[in-house]
Amino acid sequence: MLIGVIIAIVIIGAAITAPRIGLRAMLIKRRTTNAKVRVEDALKHIHDCEYHKRHITWNDVVRTLGLSVSEGLDLSSTLRSMNLVTSEAGELRLTDEGRMYALRVIRVHRLWERYLADETSVAEKDWHTEAEKREHRLSTKDADALAAQLGNPQFDPHGDPIPTANGEIPEQDALSLVALHPGDIAAIVHLEDEPAEIYAQLAAQRLYPGMQIQVVEVSDQRIRFEAEGEECVLAPLFAENVSVRLLSDAERATEPFIPLSSLKMGEEATVVAISRACRGQQRRRLMDFGVVPGTRIRASLQSLTGDPMAYEIRSATVALRKQHADQVFIRDIHMT
Repeated sequence: MLIGVIIAIVIIGAAITAPRIGLRAMLIKRRTTNAKVRVEDALKHIHDCEYHKRHITWNDVVRTLGLSVSEGLDLSSTLRSMNLVTSEAGELRLTDEGRMYALRVIRVHRLWERYLADETSVAEKDWHTEAEKREHRLSTKDADALAAQLGNPQFDPHGDPIPTANGEIPEQDALSLVALHPGDIAAIVHLEDEPAEIYAQLAAQRLYPGMQIQVVEVSDQRIRFEAEGEECVLAPLFAENVSVRLLSDAERATEPFIPLSSLKMGEEATVVAISRACRGQQRRRLMDFGVVPGTRIRASLQSLTGDPMAYEIRSATVALRKQHADQVFIRDIHMT
């Protein structure tokens, strides 16, 4: 009887303490995870400042990461003890170890953005935020596997270079959109995705790396240019976040950009291309329907509101919203 009572007490005690032990382990793991995230976020920020040749102090890091004084002191101590940063006259510098660590995190982040853009239906405005969540959870080995799966891309969907596994960064010549002159023809090579508010406006204009543009007007109030058959207008503040490369005569696209959405009822045309702004599952869906270069396509039915429109593609009828038809380019239009 006494033995039974003792066993019962032990079992009850274990049941009471087990959740506490589990909770304690969970809290320790969370603190460890938070510390790792802060270290990696700090290294990314310092590397970004170094890459763009901007002066960076410890106060800048604390303010950017939104840390308290005690959190900032803990982070500073951690980075120094790990030999990841040094300080000269108040300016922070990455050590060789710190720079390689930062490049590993940046590589994972940009690979995730490439994956989200090409392989999922995640909204463009969410690529950066989602990649920031995932960048701290991928090992070097897994990052190499992800890069191989994506075909070892050199740039992320915003045009940022993706560091190689050895820490090398692809280079590209670029200048700001505000530096162009009327008549200049260029290709967009990079869209800065921070701050998010400005990037949202650039995304709303459906700009993307690889897009050819021709400048029409440059003034202190606006930059006006043509892109894929449409006119776009940006304030200089927004245009500064767009980097471009001037195109030679041989590089310029001569084919007019006529969107499929301009096709009228009964008209038929040949598909020239799908805009590179159309990515991921939506792009695959169009290609599965047979919307590929060389395919003949005819506008066959129209809804009461005019959107969507039904098109005949290879003996099948497919309904497309205008926003998707805008991303398909056609030529040789004639009435059937």
